[in-house]
Amino acid sequence: MTVQYSPAPQQVHAEKRGAWEVIKDYMMTTDHKKIGLLYIFVSIVAFALGGLLAVGIRLQLALPEQTFLVGNPYNQVLTVHAALMVFFFLIPMGLFGFGNYFLPLQLGVRDVALPRVNTFAVWLFIASLLLVVAGTFTGGQAPGVGWTFYYPMSVDANQTGVAVFMVAFILNGIGSLLGSANFAATIVNMRTPGMSLWKMPIFCWSIFATSILQLLSLGGLTSAALCTFLELKVGVSMFNPGIGGVPVLMQQFFWFYSHPAVYVMLLPYLGIGAEIASTMARKPLFGYRVMVYSILGIVIVSCVVWLHHMFAVGVPESWQIAFMIATLIVAVPTGVKIFNLIGTLWGGRIIMKTPTYWLIGFLFNFLIGGITGVSLGMIPFDYQVTMSYYVVAHFHNVMMFGTAFLAMGGIYYWWPKMTGRFLNEKIGMWHFWLFMVGSWMTFLPQYILGLLGMPRRYYTYPAGNYAWTELNFVSTLGALTLLAGGIVWVYNMYQSMQKPITAGPNPWGGYTLEWTSSSPPAAYNFAHEFPTTFPTERPLYDWEQSGETLTPVDPKSIHLPQDSWGPFITAFAMLLMGYGLSFGWFTNYHPATGLQSFGEASGVFKFASVLLYLSIPVFFYGLFKWAGTREYAVPVAHHHLTKYDNGFMGMSWFIVSEVGLFAVLIAGYVYLRISGHAEPPAMRPAAWLAMLNTVILVSSSFVIHRAEQDHHEGRHSRFRLGLFITLVLGAIFMIFQIFEFSKFGMESDWKQNVWQSCFFIIVGLHGLHILIGGVGVALPYYQAMTGKMDKYNHGSIVPASLYWHLVDVVWLLIVAIFYAW
Repeated sequence: MTVQYSPAPQQVHAEKRGAWEVIKDYMMTTDHKKIGLLYIFVSIVAFALGGLLAVGIRLQLALPEQTFLVGNPYNQVLTVHAALMVFFFLIPMGLFGFGNYFLPLQLGVRDVALPRVNTFAVWLFIASLLLVVAGTFTGGQAPGVGWTFYYPMSVDANQTGVAVFMVAFILNGIGSLLGSANFAATIVNMRTPGMSLWKMPIFCWSIFATSILQLLSLGGLTSAALCTFLELKVGVSMFNPGIGGVPVLMQQFFWFYSHPAVYVMLLPYLGIGAEIASTMARKPLFGYRVMVYSILGIVIVSCVVWLHHMFAVGVPESWQIAFMIATLIVAVPTGVKIFNLIGTLWGGRIIMKTPTYWLIGFLFNFLIGGITGVSLGMIPFDYQVTMSYYVVAHFHNVMMFGTAFLAMGGIYYWWPKMTGRFLNEKIGMWHFWLFMVGSWMTFLPQYILGLLGMPRRYYTYPAGNYAWTELNFVSTLGALTLLAGGIVWVYNMYQSMQKPITAGPNPWGGYTLEWTSSSPPAAYNFAHEFPTTFPTERPLYDWEQSGETLTPVDPKSIHLPQDSWGPFITAFAMLLMGYGLSFGWFTNYHPATGLQSFGEASGVFKFASVLLYLSIPVFFYGLFKWAGTREYAVPVAHHHLTKYDNGFMGMSWFIVSEVGLFAVLIAGYVYLRISGHAEPPAMRPAAWLAMLNTVILVSSSFVIHRAEQDHHEGRHSRFRLGLFITLVLGAIFMIFQIFEFSKFGMESDWKQNVWQSCFFIIVGLHGLHILIGGVGVALPYYQAMTGKMDKYNHGSIVPASLYWHLVDVVWLLIVAIFYAW
């Protein structure tokens, strides 16, 4: 074959390192492959925990009147099971696990656009999982409100642990948004020369589309979690009907993200399925461009279908019909991708290995789940089966024995590349058939149970209902079969790691760039440069036909980003901060009892509050250590496909998520305002002070823009002065804002008026963004004062400036809707 592959990396044969060296390496690493492995490993752990909880649910429901899990303990197990599976397995495994490991490899680059942001994101994800575990097993009991956390159950005084989950969701969301912005910046700015967007592998398109969908929609979940948390902690609410709020608004926020989340869970795995199909059928992907268009179509349409989860809550008929039509429309591009996969397999010389079986199993299972999803989109049918086991069966049909099958397929397909070892085919087939049979045994009876009227989220049922006992018993046997399949899977991975490395660079005969690296890849990914001609998305096949060769590169000439403690310390500080916010507070305040002395608080509250205060200096230490360490130890010329650097590109994409967050909250406020629920009080905050603050903030935007220009023009003294003036103006703005908040808070009761609650939530959130932006400006000021910025190292001035402009624009909108309207 003309194309030559990388030799095995030398470090594979290095002496075995101790446990601490390995742990330390993963704490500090900026290697996208190690970060991908962290995501995959932690996601598998979450899958195991969630799976064990699912088995507990099925054991309780195996027979009537069981007492294994009764009452709130059953609800708690159900809640934690769902949260783990959705937010800590399916979403991170596909998007950030496989995405981190294989996106740069398939793009032919040596790392992602923002390596240390990537490190921070993965440890923030792990911190959020640790917070959930801490809240469940140490700080208190898990919430029993279901994974949707519907209002007002989430603020019921009898519930515990809700605040923990809200903070965990916010931390997880921050990491997810940073990771998504990082992927988008990598794809737009860092593809290997010659690879256009239309020559990217379909997996890269699926990661790109999923990242955009995350950035557009995650503001919904963040808004729901933030408002719920603030009501629990300080009593402000947009949902409390007692003060004019609308409880259903919480569902609107939640489902604005949580239905697109279905596609966040699906699209990366469809990309994996396409890679498996093309490689194993020895054919190019059938309808490549059509599949790309269908993926992008899903991103657009999935943002306007959330209301079909709420047909039964009493929304107007016209809205129901519109969202029903949108639901039917989104099924079209989803079905197109199934045809793409089938068309790729059709007529191919199919290699029937374990990844192929998982792909075929997905096609069959997901087709059934998709059809039942269309049925749920039909309004009259949805009325009949809403809140029944039919919905449970459909969701698991799509996710567990649909999407998760491609998660398994991805493991079997890329395991030789990640580890240099093959998984055992015979054991893999046992795993596949146990999952296939177990899935149908578990969830097919649940479809029938739903049609027979069995409600979801009930912990028991009476004997004598037609076929309920028999169907539930079969479903439980299916869950135990799935458990057996999971054990077989873990054993297969374990036994594989006990064997020596035997996989070559391209064991399946794949056509994308990751197959030119060694197995496992070296830290630098490739010891060669690629040709700059990319006729199709299958470059290895094209180059073999045209006689193109890879140009060897001396690995000693390759420079990689430095490892750093900063991102890990910053994420660890946010774990402490999350625990402190969940179980403590800045003062001993509770909405029900008001402000009390710190001495009257419980021991857990005192401990958590101390952690909260301690986390702040740790956070700043980690952040400034991060900013004070140059990304590269030596000057490196960065490869950009656009005129913008990676910092600008990453922040630009991240700002999309910030716009989404404020858009959701402001849309909720505008609805409350025009519907008459949020009437402004007679004494509102002074407009003159808002105007003065506007002048201050807008002036600071001009100052930081001028400072940025001074930096580019080499006027370093003026640059530093401009950053200092920006910080001073931001501080003055915050002083006036704190004065206004304190004065208005003493004059009014935010727990009695929804307008005041909205004011404190949205304007307070903007104030938090001013603090974040101020810290962002302080970082390049610190870099400039310590000599960390030069023509090769631009520091963080560009993203800091961009973010500062964002908070200024948001303030102008806030002035319009709260002070002028």
